[in-house]
Amino acid sequence: MTKKLPSLAAALGGALACACAMLAPAAHAADKAISVQNAWVRWLPGNLPAAGYLTLRNDGDKNVDLVDVDSDDYGSVMLHQTISNGSTQKMVMVDKLTVPAHGSVSVAPGGYHLMLEEPKHKIAPGDTVHIKLEFSNGATLDTPFAVKTPAQQ
Repeated sequence: MTKKLPSLAAALGGALACACAMLAPAAHAADKAISVQNAWVRWLPGNLPAAGYLTLRNDGDKNVDLVDVDSDDYGSVMLHQTISNGSTQKMVMVDKLTVPAHGSVSVAPGGYHLMLEEPKHKIAPGDTVHIKLEFSNGATLDTPFAVKTPAQQ
């Protein structure tokens, strides 16, 4: 009887591995469609809000929306857009940012940006902070952002 247990365990293990392999491509396909490049935070002294910038690339066949942002390093992270009205500019919070299929979108000074407020610890130039990006296709990316001074941008 003890000789049958290892073969039963091997059969169950093989079936489980096969089932996991069938599920894995769908999970990885969502994660691999979106990538992040040039992620950085413009640091400001004191308790002034910081801003996060990055480029989002979508190699998938469908548009994907950035729908949520969060960070263990900041108490508040929001997606904003700077809108120009002639000689004035204002920032407005937005619910999502669409990354086009087979394309990219820049989150850059003067346009979309991540507003980072209420740092949970001392953050300084040279540090790395992490921001979790959640997308409409189910992908979640825990992304490292290099902290830089305005002069380093």
